[in-house]
Amino acid sequence: MDVHGGQGSPLEDVIEKFKNFYWLFTDGNGEPKYQKEIDRMILADQRSLTVDFMDLLLYDCSLASGVVDEPDKYIEHATTALLQLVSLHRRAYLERVGGRIHVRFKNVENQVPIRSLGSIHIGKMVQIKGIVAKASAIKQRIYEYAYECTNPNCGFTLKSRDVVALCPRCGRKMMVDPSKSLYEDFQVIVVQEDTESLPGSKIPRSIEVILSDDLVDKAKPGDKVIVTGIVRVRRERSAYSIFIEANNIETLSKEPEEITITGEDEELIREVSKDPNLIDKLVDSIAPSIYGFREIKEAILYMMVGGVTRVAPDGTRFRGDINILLVGDPGVGKSQLLKSVVKIAPKALYTSGKGSTAAGLTATVLKDKDTGEPFLEAGALVLADGGICCIDEIDKMKNEDRAAMHEAMEQQTISIAKAGIVATLNARCSVLAAANPALGRYMPNRPITENIKLPPAILSRFDLIFIIRDTPDKAEDERLASHILNIRAERFKAPFFNPQFIKKYIAYARRLRPIMSEEAMQKIMEYYLKLREAVSPDSPIAITPRQLESLIRLAEARAKLFLRDKVTAEDAEAAIRLMDYCLRTVAKDEMGRIDIDIIMSGKPKTKREKMLKIIEIVERLEKELAGQPAHKDLIIEEAEKYGIDKAFTEDALEKLCIEGILCKPKSGYYKKIR
Repeated sequence: MDVHGGQGSPLEDVIEKFKNFYWLFTDGNGEPKYQKEIDRMILADQRSLTVDFMDLLLYDCSLASGVVDEPDKYIEHATTALLQLVSLHRRAYLERVGGRIHVRFKNVENQVPIRSLGSIHIGKMVQIKGIVAKASAIKQRIYEYAYECTNPNCGFTLKSRDVVALCPRCGRKMMVDPSKSLYEDFQVIVVQEDTESLPGSKIPRSIEVILSDDLVDKAKPGDKVIVTGIVRVRRERSAYSIFIEANNIETLSKEPEEITITGEDEELIREVSKDPNLIDKLVDSIAPSIYGFREIKEAILYMMVGGVTRVAPDGTRFRGDINILLVGDPGVGKSQLLKSVVKIAPKALYTSGKGSTAAGLTATVLKDKDTGEPFLEAGALVLADGGICCIDEIDKMKNEDRAAMHEAMEQQTISIAKAGIVATLNARCSVLAAANPALGRYMPNRPITENIKLPPAILSRFDLIFIIRDTPDKAEDERLASHILNIRAERFKAPFFNPQFIKKYIAYARRLRPIMSEEAMQKIMEYYLKLREAVSPDSPIAITPRQLESLIRLAEARAKLFLRDKVTAEDAEAAIRLMDYCLRTVAKDEMGRIDIDIIMSGKPKTKREKMLKIIEIVERLEKELAGQPAHKDLIIEEAEKYGIDKAFTEDALEKLCIEGILCKPKSGYYKKIR
């Protein structure tokens, strides 16, 4: 094929240069790179050829400069050159794709942060990076108008991509014929600044991006993208605003923002991983200004690294992300701990339950203020995909808002069906939440469900729950006061590792996928079976398969920190120690036994059995009274025969009424709801 043209007009010269580039540019192995790409595009019936801008810059810097400075003209020339090459021998392909093909550019040198976009960029090709915050439904628009003259005696017809008002033959008005016009799909998305690149205390900025033809539906809310496009301007009421007409869009991986790890960094990380005291040093380096919390900081360290997400042959997905809940007295430093995680973790978002709604946490459908079209907007859990979502004061949220988190925390997806938009978004993130006790201070003699206003459905989705109590202790109080005073006096104890190194270490460790060794499996199996062993059928259940999966995730996370490809018995023992610590502080019944039902159902087995007995007593008394409600004193008297004290019975009757199991037809009388 002859791709060399003679001397011609400047337009022809540019087209010939692009033809030569497609046909002559070779890769590192000397192979014709874009010849192969064009053949691949034709075989797959694709409509776009993606050109690496750096290749064009290497081949001809004047062409590359033209693409950035005069993108409309140079992209048209690049497309014409491609059409001329393809049309020589591939007419059948062109017919299949409707005669339309595109040249799309990636790795454009002119990379601009979203907040820096301004008037100087109008008409230029730029590249931006961010997260898709909103996405509209896919619509159709005319890209080539079919005009017909309104003068019946003229009958002139014309096809044009430009607006034509008057007939060039007779001067009468031209009318668009929709049936003969050519259409293309288009979609509007809003790309928001990524939290990792956001300057401190700044509100994220965003820009509207128009996707057309084969670019539509390539990204959905929550996706991290790189957009290459032309900055345009349009009038909005009394002012003008800019938007981007996309030339190309790339969806990045769901891993946290790529952190540059040099060869020197990798060497240091591998050296540090051999330290037997690695966990202690990393724990001491997490939020060093916050005193204590050894177990909590260790758990947070494992959460930042995460376990291994696996998909079974039948398609079942097992999450690797670890969820942690901190329940503690006011003033113990929960919020500070959450905010320190945002600074250390490779990717994390912070939000407060007091100011969060279901829509703000998950996703919602909004109407565009100008067009009225529905937009799908992502919430915090979707935007934190691949990282950590820190939710402070989760107890302050409304019940209906918290209920929206159920799917996100276990299935790690957000399903939405509103205003004609049906979508499932990914929310593959860990949740680190903090809550204050319902009664002001944590009451150790009451179960966790009475200490915190969270339903069992949410509590059961946390892998680890930590209770933080502010109890007077002379020696401990002295150490805490000394720690705080030393910080105020600027007598800091330097941590073993700085936050930047920890961030790199975690980002490096997250890539690993260790598998369970036989020794680790045996350790976890022994612990699980030991807690499952029941002295009698009436004994409480101490652990369920949900906690077993949590143990596996924790053990895998610890193995990642040591950069191991196998989970060892030592990793399993550390996971068991943390799980045991949480169960013994959170899931103890009144007899001191571990009862996971306190978390899973909100009531220990012993309490649940007593409440069932009270329901039976009410039902029996109703029958004896010929369907009439039973008086409270009579119920208490009968309950005492089974060893249930008066205070418990009175409390249980009120709770059963709240739960809708019993009702009070009149004061002091109770009846079972049928």
